[in-house]
Amino acid sequence: MSNQTSVTDFLLLGVKDTWELNPLLFAVFLTMYLVSVVGNGAILMIVILDPRLHSPMYFFLGNLACLDICFSTVTVPKMLENLLSTSKAISFLGCITQLHFFHFLGSTEALLLAVMAFDRFVAICKPLHYPVIMNHQVCVQMVVTIWAIPFIHAFLHSVMTSRLNFCGSNQIHHFCDVKPLLELACGNTELNLWLLSNVTGTIAIGLFFLTFLSYFYIITYLFLKTRSCSMLHKALSTCASHFMVVTIFYAPVLFIYIRPTSGSSLDQDWIIAIMYTVVTPALNPLIYTLRNKDVRGALNRKIRRWL
Repeated sequence: MSNQTSVTDFLLLGVKDTWELNPLLFAVFLTMYLVSVVGNGAILMIVILDPRLHSPMYFFLGNLACLDICFSTVTVPKMLENLLSTSKAISFLGCITQLHFFHFLGSTEALLLAVMAFDRFVAICKPLHYPVIMNHQVCVQMVVTIWAIPFIHAFLHSVMTSRLNFCGSNQIHHFCDVKPLLELACGNTELNLWLLSNVTGTIAIGLFFLTFLSYFYIITYLFLKTRSCSMLHKALSTCASHFMVVTIFYAPVLFIYIRPTSGSSLDQDWIIAIMYTVVTPALNPLIYTLRNKDVRGALNRKIRRWL
């Protein structure tokens, strides 16, 4: 170990051999980032300003919009800078900070999607008890918990990763995440791997199953209890937007974290990372505005008023 030098910064490489495509990638990623920020910002503004959307469902939707803006901002601006720069360096502190907020916001979104699925379950399966179960105080407490627990979880990852010794190679092939950083670490990383696979993995898989369990009960309830086709269609339409967001969010996340490292491709990991850091936050506002009648109507009313 005596001939190894300590790493003070990292290089975020991205996809190899794409220098000639960098201007095109920059334009595409910048467009999607702007769509994410403007679209989610519009949803957040509408949820706050329109009294008709002051309900638990849209309270959680506003939090999701805020999360998507922050989530894409953690990685995309640095990615855009690297596409036009010959120096792709990020400081050690900057890398740990990016890791922290990436895990913090990603875990928060997974928890929020589970709570939103539960909200739909109560609204559809227990409509008479909905105002009591999902009252304003409970919703606020849920949101505080949703933001607080992932922050502590991400802080553990950040502290444990920052205490590792990094030597030799400093090249990361997408952005600062726990898995690529552990591959560059010198010394014992068993505790870090245990936290990643057992704690983070259990949380992700647990929230995934809780979310889809809520939809399983919703669908079962609707087909067994609902006799009216119009009521069935209305209830399913209410859940369709959120279900699409859940599917888009979990598909790349489960693929990249559950798949064995030995079977992974660096370029493939980078593309999947782009999916859930760039594409998903940009698609969410489009899904909610195109499929959600209330949000679409509120946006139309605000636009007409401003014009």
